[in-house]
Amino acid sequence: MVQDRAYQRVAVVTGAARGVGEATARRLAHRGLRLALLGRELESLRRVAGTLPTEACCIEVDVTDEPALRGAARSVQARLGPASVVVANAGIATGGPFADSPAALFDRVIEVNLIGSANTARAFLPQLARTGGYYLQIASTAAFGSAPLMSAYCASKAGVESFAQALRTELRTEGVGVGIAYLHWTGTDMIGELDDHPVLRALRSHQPRPARRVHSPDQVAAWLTRGIDRRATSVYAPPWLRLVQPLRPVLPLIVSRIARRSLADLSAAELHDAVGVLGAGGRADWEAHRPPPPAPPVTPPQC
Repeated sequence: MVQDRAYQRVAVVTGAARGVGEATARRLAHRGLRLALLGRELESLRRVAGTLPTEACCIEVDVTDEPALRGAARSVQARLGPASVVVANAGIATGGPFADSPAALFDRVIEVNLIGSANTARAFLPQLARTGGYYLQIASTAAFGSAPLMSAYCASKAGVESFAQALRTELRTEGVGVGIAYLHWTGTDMIGELDDHPVLRALRSHQPRPARRVHSPDQVAAWLTRGIDRRATSVYAPPWLRLVQPLRPVLPLIVSRIARRSLADLSAAELHDAVGVLGAGGRADWEAHRPPPPAPPVTPPQC
């Protein structure tokens, strides 16, 4: 049963237009929370909001636009009340060799995934401090062992993990909880495109059978909302990933060994063809961002 409006908590989910963000918003709404759905695709956000059983608002915002995100935070508080849960889920990924990837594309992944998470925390921390709330940072097993052809994504997810760990200690005295969610293979549109990359497909095929399983966004959202209920410091999706934590020092070596064998079987043309943004959400962000063409090289002053 949905509680009276005065007693309902407010949850903010970034990247809520589809996938894990949409599924998490739905799970939280069924727990009685009012929802603020943030993302780049307003019509998709409205579609999600229209299916929720609680009050929701939709705000089209780029998480890399810090002033706009602060404005969104003010709007959420005015329309729904102060946030007590914030899920920093917005993220994009690209595939392909680093040397072949446009600098703007690499930078955009870092901006959305890492800087966007920091902007989200900065915008909503005053509200979370007021409510004694909980901030959940969506990370990935990409932070465990970096995969080739995914350098920007892996760097960004390692970055958000470190960011959230530091934030957790800083906010402890203010009564704000900080959790990190480690997601593995999740059945979003991004995963289908990952399997088109021969090296990443090989990495997945060499994993033990349980580790190769793809979990639905709804199942992942169930694990995330359970962690939110417990204000967990770490959320593993799937839960057995917690057993992998002690092995993290050796995971990069294992990933590298598998990847070297897979890369050796590919031509330069095949690797170059792998360059690009993954998933509909990533493409929507990239098309909306419209970076300027690369500037010509500049020779610095000589002495």
